[in-house]
Amino acid sequence: MTDFFRARWRGEAPLDRLFWRDMLLVGTAINIASSALALVLLGLKLPLWLVLTVHFLPVPFNIFLTVAVWRTAEKAGGFKAQLMMLGSALWLIATAVG
Repeated sequence: MTDFFRARWRGEAPLDRLFWRDMLLVGTAINIASSALALVLLGLKLPLWLVLTVHFLPVPFNIFLTVAVWRTAEKAGGFKAQLMMLGSALWLIATAVG
């Protein structure tokens, strides 16, 4: 697991894998699961602080993925990398608001 984070932080993971699989597919799935669980907890009338904690629990991971995409894209350069940087920023905003 440490290698996963280290490779992404250092920009060693392929940009396409990092953006499409890690961020958009896995990151979005984690966010959906977290939001669904938060809704269940809300429906069970559990304390609001617990519901909000569960809902926002993936935010540090989302920030990590976004920064990793930016670091890797800066190394790669080019128009495609710039689009992925923009996409990751928009994704982060969408996950933080949603």
